[in-house]
Amino acid sequence: MINGKTTLIPHLGYPTESFKAPMIYNPWFAQQGIDAVVMPMGVKPEDYAEVFRSLFRLTNIRGALVTMPHKVATLELVDELTPAARIAGACNAVLRRDDGALVGDQFDGAGFVRGIVRKGCRPEGARAIVSGSGGVGSAIAASLAEAGVAELALFDAREGAARALARRLAEHYPALRVSTGSDDPHGFDVVVNATPLGMSPGDPLPFDVSRIAPGAMVGEVVMKTEYTPLLEAAMARGCKVQVGTDMLFEMIPAYLEFFGYGTATPDALRAVAQIKY
Repeated sequence: MINGKTTLIPHLGYPTESFKAPMIYNPWFAQQGIDAVVMPMGVKPEDYAEVFRSLFRLTNIRGALVTMPHKVATLELVDELTPAARIAGACNAVLRRDDGALVGDQFDGAGFVRGIVRKGCRPEGARAIVSGSGGVGSAIAASLAEAGVAELALFDAREGAARALARRLAEHYPALRVSTGSDDPHGFDVVVNATPLGMSPGDPLPFDVSRIAPGAMVGEVVMKTEYTPLLEAAMARGCKVQVGTDMLFEMIPAYLEFFGYGTATPDALRAVAQIKY
């Protein structure tokens, strides 16, 4: 029950129809007796800066979850960034400290990598390709680099975004082989869709699935459906897959610690989650 003492955590993005995080956090808060609520709030890009600043004038906000398309824009709206957010060039979590300062962090990439490792994929020495160099794609690429991949191919319809990400990665991981400009998944061990393709009926596939090696790990960030057309096609080829919500379950324990709400295991979160598609 929301009351006058409830702490608010807005979930900022647009559109909100595919949001799954409230269906994990809120049952967990209820079970643990934590008086907080995650609330989806749809904000269009042109209104984001104004809405963001206004929200953090409220006295009962602890922080915010940030998702597409606002993860990059949030970098300019906080007072401090963690190294993970700086390297990724994107922010998906904001904490308001007691003094009012806003701290931005990034958990997408760590959640994605923890998920594929849990499924038996070993990033060390692997070749990985990531389509999409926005907020979530940049974070996943940065975490794959940290996990020890030997080669990373970056593709984005905006070539400049992929090149900018490649430069940031080169600064922090000079031994990593990074390429841009191609979305051909042939020969890669880890294949990641970090674009919105798959959210709408009739979307083209982000990769030519016939070029993905059977046995490769294919990961998805789209959460509107559990198994997107990409994942269904990949499974038909014999690939291992990771659904978009797996990344959520892996990153939420880090979020809980960030917000000061203790911690949880992915399995404990799954046990209480009420996800619907």
